[in-house]
Amino acid sequence: MKFPRKYSLQEIAELIDVDFVGSSHFPVLGFNEIHVVEEGDIVFVDHPKYYDKALQSKASVVLINKKVDCPKGKALLISKDPFSDFNKLTKYFNPFKSTDSSIAISAKIGANTIIQPNVFLGNNVIIGENCVIHPNVTIYDDVVIGNNVTIHSGSILGADAFYYKKRPNGYDKLLSSGSVIIENNVDIGALCTIDRGVSGNTTIKKGTKIDNQVQIGHDTIIGENCLIASQTGIAGCVVVEDNVTFWGQVGTNSGITIGEKAVILGQTGVTKSVKGGHTYFGTPVEESRKKLKEMAEIKQLIKNQKKI
Repeated sequence: MKFPRKYSLQEIAELIDVDFVGSSHFPVLGFNEIHVVEEGDIVFVDHPKYYDKALQSKASVVLINKKVDCPKGKALLISKDPFSDFNKLTKYFNPFKSTDSSIAISAKIGANTIIQPNVFLGNNVIIGENCVIHPNVTIYDDVVIGNNVTIHSGSILGADAFYYKKRPNGYDKLLSSGSVIIENNVDIGALCTIDRGVSGNTTIKKGTKIDNQVQIGHDTIIGENCLIASQTGIAGCVVVEDNVTFWGQVGTNSGITIGEKAVILGQTGVTKSVKGGHTYFGTPVEESRKKLKEMAEIKQLIKNQKKI
C-alpha cells in the first residue's frame, strides 16, 4: 500500500523502533509484498533463503533481520522480527475501522444499482452502475466494484489473506492492508470467497464469470473473460491471464502463472506455471493428451501384469 505522504527513512525507523542503514532523509512511499513491490516501497524478509530476492527486488527499502551490505540506491531497516514490524506498519497506516450500520456511510453506490436485503457494505466500498448485489453478500472495507456486476447470495469479498508464520507457541497472522478490485461486467456466483491482498489488491478483470463456491486467494489476478467453474480453489499470488477456462474442482499452487487461453480440466491440480493455448489435466498437471495417454498405458501395463 502507498502512504498518504512521503515519509523519510528515519521517520519509519522511529515508528517501528528499529535501526536503519542509509540517509535519514531517504524517501519511503509505501510497503508491499515481494511479488508486487515497487520503487519507493518497503519489503520485508526474515529468511536467508530469500535475502537476495528481496535485496535485488524493485523495493527501495528492505526490512531485514540481519546486517548485510546495502545495495546501491537502496536503504535497510534492521529488525529482530521483520514479520511483526511489517504488521506494525499495517496497524499504523491501515488500522481496522468498525462500522455501526449494514451499509457504511462512506460507501458509494452507482446509479441503477440494486442492493438486496441483508447486504453488508464496509467503509469506503465503491460500487458502480447497473449492478445487482443479492441478499447476504458481505463486501469488506475498500473493495471497488465496476459497472454491470452481479454478485449472488452469500458471497464474501475482502476477507483477510490466509498468511501465517509458525512460532513456537502457535501461528502469527500477517495483517492484510490490501483490497479487492472487481472490474466491469463480472458475474460472481453464490457462496464465493475472494480474499483481499496483503498489501496490494486481488483483481478480477472485466468480463470474467465465476460459478458458485469458488475461492480466490490474496493478491491473485484473474484476467479478462475467464470462466471459472464451481468448487475451484485458486491460491494466493497467482496470475491467470486472459480467456482462461477452469472446469470444476480445480486447485492451484500459489505464485504460479496460467497462460492465456489455457483450459484446465476438472479436478486438475495445477502444481506449476503452464503455458497458454493448451488443455491441461491431472495432478501433477500435464497437457491433457499426454496425461491421458500415460494413464491408458499404465492401465494396459496393469492388465498385462495380471495376465503374467
